[in-house]
Amino acid sequence: MKRRDAVQQLLLDRGELLVVAGLGSTAWDCTAAGDSALTFPMWGAMGQAAMIGLGLALAQPQRRVLVITGDGEALMGLGAFATIGVQQPANLTVVVIDNEHYGETGMQQTHTAHGVDLAGIARACGLKVVAFEEARNVIHQGAGPHFVVVKVEAEKIPLVLPPREGALLKARFRRAVLGPNADLD
Repeated sequence: MKRRDAVQQLLLDRGELLVVAGLGSTAWDCTAAGDSALTFPMWGAMGQAAMIGLGLALAQPQRRVLVITGDGEALMGLGAFATIGVQQPANLTVVVIDNEHYGETGMQQTHTAHGVDLAGIARACGLKVVAFEEARNVIHQGAGPHFVVVKVEAEKIPLVLPPREGALLKARFRRAVLGPNADLD
């Protein structure tokens, strides 16, 4: 499967879904599917997407939260899965787009290319592992936390970059989540 197609399918008819896009390729793929104020792309915080998603899910329990990240970032933040498993946020789904490579640093193989099983790790931490075909349903309904691994081709494709200004991204996401008076806090 091609990663951009997978992300596009995940975000189709997203409605009010809050999305945390991991560093690099997944942020670009989320932007290619349609830049949205309801998407918070990571810039320079590798390994943090799942934890930011957890914090968001706990702070906004009435909203559905989706983390879309890559295998390299997931491997860097494995402890996040244990914390998510302990907290059990029913509104959180973590999707790992796994091309078995570090796309940002030269396409070196990640540990998933050598048999590391992210779904097995997530399951052992207490997340509910589901197949990609079930992902859209669990993202929008059902008690989580859910975890999905999507195996994709290792490919270099044109970049579709989200805005790079951190303050702008924070402000627009905050307004999208909390409303127009969010800046008054």
